Amino acid sequence: MHTGGEPLRVVPRLEAAEAAVAAAGLSLLELRRHMAAAQDHVRRALMHEPRGHRGMYGALVVRGGAAVGDADLAALFLHGAGYSAMCGHAVLALGRFALDYGLVAAPRRPETAVRLRCPCGVVTAFVPWDGHRSGNPVRFHSVPAFAAATDVPIDVPGRGKVVVDIGYGGTFYAFLSAEQLGLDVCSSKTRDLVSAASAVTEAVKKQFQLHHPESEDLAFLYGTILTDGRDAFSEEPTTNICVFADEQVDRCPTGSGVTARIALQYHKGLIQLNQSRTFRSSTTGSLFTGKAVKETKFGDYNAVVVEVSGEAFYTGTATFTMEEEDPLKYGFFFK
Repeated sequence: MHTGGEPLRVVPRLEAAEAAVAAAGLSLLELRRHMAAAQDHVRRALMHEPRGHRGMYGALVVRGGAAVGDADLAALFLHGAGYSAMCGHAVLALGRFALDYGLVAAPRRPETAVRLRCPCGVVTAFVPWDGHRSGNPVRFHSVPAFAAATDVPIDVPGRGKVVVDIGYGGTFYAFLSAEQLGLDVCSSKTRDLVSAASAVTEAVKKQFQLHHPESEDLAFLYGTILTDGRDAFSEEPTTNICVFADEQVDRCPTGSGVTARIALQYHKGLIQLNQSRTFRSSTTGSLFTGKAVKETKFGDYNAVVVEVSGEAFYTGTATFTMEEEDPLKYGFFFK
């Protein structure tokens, strides 16, 4: 599938993951650690070349123990460098997938709620349903999102001092205008934007300590989002580019990034509840919308639940083969 141009390779089930959950009673966060330690060849084979590419993204659907409670399914998110805690574009796609592949027992017209357990918590997707198949646009309600810090001075080696905001939308991002780095998010070369964003990410990791109210497993900076600086409310789209993991570039506006950016704008008083904004990807021009729909508390943070909306589409079905004698059967990463 893809959402706004960002790929999603959906793995409907992995018996080894379900066996680990059943044998050890693992939570989804514990399963995430287990996969990284014992089953990482699955991620590498599906995300890396020759089956994947540097921009590939995936979702492993998890059933059974890790999807207990009132969730319809659970998912682990895979990318070129590891495992994310949240992925908005995947949630939008998996909402459709869950209905079309029978993971929700009795879909309702005109819209069905799909509860999806992510490593960061449970999110709810709302998916159009005509009685036969799912449709677009899909929207989801996030886990509590918050401003972790605003106006943080960061010294970026070779690039000088910048000021960043750090927001949480299921995972943490640093935000700043590309202009601070002498770039334009709409017209500068992607290679220059990626290099600058990656330098900011590394500098923030060294100079700012993150804290998550529930789990230190989630207290990591996923990436940096460069913006056009248009944070105040406007009917016109605001453009950004997200560079995450190991210099991976999001092709869509980034669902968890939109969530975090809305939380920051709400925290700063730049938008109000239910005031919708449109976000544009600088890579493909695809659009998401986002709005804060409810205030809440998350640990010591004043937080909001954010609704993100976008369009997800099917691209095909694949069966991959791994021959035992193939020295590159688990993939390779060309950078």
